[in-house]
Amino acid sequence: MKNLMKELALAVLLLAGAGSAIAQGTVEDYKRAYSLYGKFSNDKVFYSGVSPRWIGDTHTFWYVRHTPEGDRYVKVDADKQMRTDLFNHGKLAASLAKSTGREVDGKKLNLQRVEVNERMDTLRFQYDGKNFTYAIKKNRLEDKGRIHYPQRGRQRHWMEVDDEKGGRPVTSPDGKHEAFIKNDNIYIRNRADGRERALSIDGTLGNYYSSYIQWSPDSRYVFSARIRPVEKRYVYYVESSPKDQLQPKLHKQEYAKPGDELRSKVPCIYEVETGRAIIPSTELFDKQYELFWFRWNEQGTGVTFEYNERGHQVYRLLELSVETGQVRTVVEEKSNTFVNHQRMYRHFLRGGKELIWMSERDNWNHLYLYDYEMGKVKNQITKGPWYVREVLHVDEDARQIYFTANGMKKEEDPYLIRYYRINFDGDGLTCLTPDEGHHAATFSRDRKYLVDVHSLVDRAPEAAVRRVSDGSLVMPLEKADITKLVEAGWQAPEPFVAKGRDGKTDIWGIIVRPANFDPNKKYPVIEYIYAGPGSHYVPKSFSTYNYNMTALAELGFIVVQLDGMGTSFRSKEFEDVCYKNLKDAGFPDRMAWIRAAAEKYPYMDIDRVGIFGASAGGQESTTAVLLHPEFYKAAYSACGCHDNRMDKIWWNEQWLGYPLGDQYKEGSNVENAHLLSRPLMLVVGELDDNVDPASTMQVVNALIKANKDFELVVLPGVGHTMGESYGEHKRFDFFVRHLMGVNPPKWDEIK
Repeated sequence: MKNLMKELALAVLLLAGAGSAIAQGTVEDYKRAYSLYGKFSNDKVFYSGVSPRWIGDTHTFWYVRHTPEGDRYVKVDADKQMRTDLFNHGKLAASLAKSTGREVDGKKLNLQRVEVNERMDTLRFQYDGKNFTYAIKKNRLEDKGRIHYPQRGRQRHWMEVDDEKGGRPVTSPDGKHEAFIKNDNIYIRNRADGRERALSIDGTLGNYYSSYIQWSPDSRYVFSARIRPVEKRYVYYVESSPKDQLQPKLHKQEYAKPGDELRSKVPCIYEVETGRAIIPSTELFDKQYELFWFRWNEQGTGVTFEYNERGHQVYRLLELSVETGQVRTVVEEKSNTFVNHQRMYRHFLRGGKELIWMSERDNWNHLYLYDYEMGKVKNQITKGPWYVREVLHVDEDARQIYFTANGMKKEEDPYLIRYYRINFDGDGLTCLTPDEGHHAATFSRDRKYLVDVHSLVDRAPEAAVRRVSDGSLVMPLEKADITKLVEAGWQAPEPFVAKGRDGKTDIWGIIVRPANFDPNKKYPVIEYIYAGPGSHYVPKSFSTYNYNMTALAELGFIVVQLDGMGTSFRSKEFEDVCYKNLKDAGFPDRMAWIRAAAEKYPYMDIDRVGIFGASAGGQESTTAVLLHPEFYKAAYSACGCHDNRMDKIWWNEQWLGYPLGDQYKEGSNVENAHLLSRPLMLVVGELDDNVDPASTMQVVNALIKANKDFELVVLPGVGHTMGESYGEHKRFDFFVRHLMGVNPPKWDEIK
């Protein structure tokens, strides 16, 4: 009876909402929504898109300047603070017209792969399918012939494990020998007389040596890893409608899944002259998820390598000694949850005595200076409640590091990236891009200057030249003009922050409204979700059009996106919420955030909240209506990894752990399918090589067995997708029908 009353109440709300949202979900709304991609195009934004290219070792760079009169190729001399044309556009256009036999507009030149020599008197570029060289001062254009694109062989799919059998013979540093694999063993060939001899004799088909051989710097030793392979798992696909034949095709793809057996490696060193084998105990690396990054140390006294333990709770940098045959730990990371191996960074300093290492060990991602020989931290380089994102450059002479980071400014969005420099000892922290915004910088080769481009989702880009010494302004370059874009009806997304589940932690997101937004109307709310750990997902930079949100909002919705707990680039504690708990997906934070937004903006109707997403977002959107139906009233779910036991090994074991336990089953949409009480549309491409399509079909099977009503869209010949244009239209109709209570217009009424 209670459930019946709830359903009746929802029906009343839908009818009331539809009545209060007149002219939402109409033919006109659809046509307007589909027109926005063209209306909100980049060609309505001027003085934007600055992409500098520094010229050799000079302090001059060039970029394309987008003006209302057309594009100009300009060069900037940072020393002189002067901007001039890179070449005479009219003369080059005339030369191109003569060469190609067609009209060329000097204001609409679209040169590809432009290169400028250091004297800045010659251009090399591609145009109209040809290579050209242009002498700027002499106004001389040379046609260098058609572009010949090299034939690419078959590329290994990203899920395929390299068997390490394709390496070529490797010549020793002294040039006297080469090492290679023969009959699964390491052989040496004397380059002077061609004589061969085996260094190893224990290699077999089931325990073979890697062909990626490395010589010691002094040519005395060779290194290779002995590999014990395992039987591989494959995912199979039926291509129902191939373009080149009538009958279906069967495809298969190597695809390891959680819990699968994995290969193992043993690092082995052989002394060339004596044949002495140095094969260590595997005690420090015997539970391998991966053993990799092998390299000789600078002195040639040992080989370092990295060990990621199965379950991702232990990560070690190890060294195998040539002299003793022992393996020692240089760096060790341990966690009760997971060591995020996607964050690993290491830099061995000249001389081999020091190492720069990245770690989340103090709850934030930071850099540490290690004594390599002692295997101890000398000092923590960066420190504080903020996040190092990327090391850009290590200046060993000045003992300084250039890096990007977010979260250092307490009063603003903690995800905004800025550029910094710091000394190895942790002193001298300098911000090189001080203006508020999400930054992208490009440095001159000697790091005297940088070009800084920054923006926000609600603020157009600005570009400037700055001094690297202190981040001070040298000269402004551009400030984007979005007048035409605004005149076309564009409205900026609104950054919005509210407290999460604990009432203390700030959760950041954006709100997207329709171009004809009317605060006196009531709007259903739709959340676009991708909550997988490993990154954050809410955009931070300016964009004229959001592919997942702009057109959908135009139908008469408020569309939101946010980063809840369990996502990355905040504290380790913030990210750890996902550990063995992917079903959480930050939902307590999401619901609190949307409620806070609706409290501020009463036109947001949180009795009509939908949700959609793809991949991890496909899983999470279905989870929303299965586990939180009191809040989420409808879900569109594309290519979801609905059961983490069915998905790729490296993603799922990182967050859910190993061995497989109840946490995999508890978060499975297959196991929870019987709970469905809200409208659900499932979408899958039959050739999805990212997430096994069977993951969606197993949810379908469970829903059918539970006698549940739902919608299924299978896209022939399509891979990993949100649904492409067909799925987008289905998504529009789905939410119009279930959140507005309106029958969507017929497809043939919409062009």
